[in-house]
Amino acid sequence: METKPSPITLKPSGLPARLGRLKPKRFCMPDPSVSITDEIIKREIPAGSRVIDLGCGDGRLLSILREEHQCEIQGVELDDEEFLGALSRGVPVFRGDLDEGLQYIPDDSFDFAVMSQTLQQLRYPVEVLEQILRVAQRVLVVIPNFAYWKIRLQILVSGRTPITAELPYDWHDTPNLHLMTMHDFRDLEKKGKFRIVKELPIIGKKSVDRAVWANLRARTVLYILERPQR
Repeated sequence: METKPSPITLKPSGLPARLGRLKPKRFCMPDPSVSITDEIIKREIPAGSRVIDLGCGDGRLLSILREEHQCEIQGVELDDEEFLGALSRGVPVFRGDLDEGLQYIPDDSFDFAVMSQTLQQLRYPVEVLEQILRVAQRVLVVIPNFAYWKIRLQILVSGRTPITAELPYDWHDTPNLHLMTMHDFRDLEKKGKFRIVKELPIIGKKSVDRAVWANLRARTVLYILERPQR
């Protein structure tokens, strides 16, 4: 008599029980241009500003802003190890999932918000950006540019999902949910989601304002955003 395989039982979440036991992975995206972006951020944030870093990692940037610019700082981080790293630096930080919103933060609590290599990992990036611009007057966003020429070349030659220094994960093991190009990001401004104050492509080892063919040449991009004009 043939034995039929036992059916997979489902948990209330809808996941198979054996999958429901898996511990979700948390990622902190690498940023090969971190020294460049740190310098830009320090240049754009005046001394004494109130700054919140959303996805602050181990608090490296916030500690620099506090020590060198005397900024009032606050971090938000989801990853356990990075959260403990920020605490070890003496950075005020709380654990939070940005996709669950920022309703616990009052309007205009900060002068600047920073979100570096985090936006593309969120399930609801546009909604989170709108929330950030409610709690901060300006936001500095760093994103990997999916239109970078090496990414285009990899897809053309290999026909596979690209792997670069900025996007180092396999397709099945990546934290990135929403990859975008500079053109895609500009489209959001046209839809009234925010106003781009500055667009600073990272090309080579420096930021280049108003660069030619920036969407092709930039590995990452730093944007400074404000609330849309009504």
